Amino acid sequence: MTDRAKKPTPRPRYDEGCLAAHALNLMGDRWALLVVRELMFAPKRFQMIRAGLPGITASVLTGRLAQMREAGLLTHDTRLGIYALTESGRGLLPVLEGLCRWALTAPGHDPNRFISPSALMISMGVNRIEDTDGEPTCSAAGFDFGKEAFEMHLRDGRTATRQVSRPATPFTLAGTGNALARAVYGSETVASLVRENVIELRGDEAAAQRFVARFSLTPRAVTSCSDVLPASSGAGGEAP
Repeated sequence: MTDRAKKPTPRPRYDEGCLAAHALNLMGDRWALLVVRELMFAPKRFQMIRAGLPGITASVLTGRLAQMREAGLLTHDTRLGIYALTESGRGLLPVLEGLCRWALTAPGHDPNRFISPSALMISMGVNRIEDTDGEPTCSAAGFDFGKEAFEMHLRDGRTATRQVSRPATPFTLAGTGNALARAVYGSETVASLVRENVIELRGDEAAAQRFVARFSLTPRAVTSCSDVLPASSGAGGEAP
């Protein structure tokens, strides 16, 4: 290929040397982070990704996947039709978690809107409350959403989640993303939601109730690894 035939490098949207601007040039387009969310636990085909993103059109998703592949965030097995995150793409999990933590402090969140299985699993990793009831520090739960299933393990203050074909855990909660979010974060008991046919329970009811009691959408202060100090009186900005 001659130099003349090479594809020109697109001009970045943010022509800055700022690291945040560089990150947004790579994955700051609408839907990009949510595509990462849907691929965080396992590779998926196009239609499976789209199922987790209501409102996105096929053409927009095709464009985002192409951009993210070019940016090195994902790979595409054309033979199998499967998209998978690269190590760089998986490295965006703390970004998603940070947005979830910040969103807890922002007004207007509506939990009745669509919640994908991956979205619920990531949010639970953020919204675990400290164990204060003397229960063992290791426990496990299964979540079955129909086309996707997960195991979640709580060990010594950490949450470990993986996608599986069938959970092998003391109990499994089954239902839609919104139904299981209601079981995890709502005020109703697991037993009452089962009676109302909102969710299905397979296994130990008491263990399931203890497990979901460890999660809460209570707003928390957003922490940072650095401090921003008040401007000095001699700073160039306007006086307060």
